[in-house]
Amino acid sequence: MRYMLLIYGCERPEPGTYAQVDKIAAVEAFTAGLRADGVFVAADPLHTVETATTVRVREGEALITDGPFAETAEQLGGYFVLDCPGLDEALAYAAQCPMAAEGAIEVRPIYERSAG
Repeated sequence: MRYMLLIYGCERPEPGTYAQVDKIAAVEAFTAGLRADGVFVAADPLHTVETATTVRVREGEALITDGPFAETAEQLGGYFVLDCPGLDEALAYAAQCPMAAEGAIEVRPIYERSAG
């Protein structure tokens, strides 16, 4: 079953700093482990929340707002998609994710729709 690991509340170090180099190395090592275990499907970081645009449709009219819809301290920063035998395995990988030590990893099964 596929699971999405949603990464929340992680700070991005300034580009070119040792902190950024260390974080990138940790994420690359984590990703390499996922690939070696055969569970990696996809992963991407997102641009910062200041680049977000929110679209809501009310009474047939699209309302567009710059920035995030929700004002919270924990913003979505990226994701991994894993193909694991079950939830326990997905949770174990989430606990190994470097960003879990400073933020939160929400693990959600991906709803599998039948073709056709």
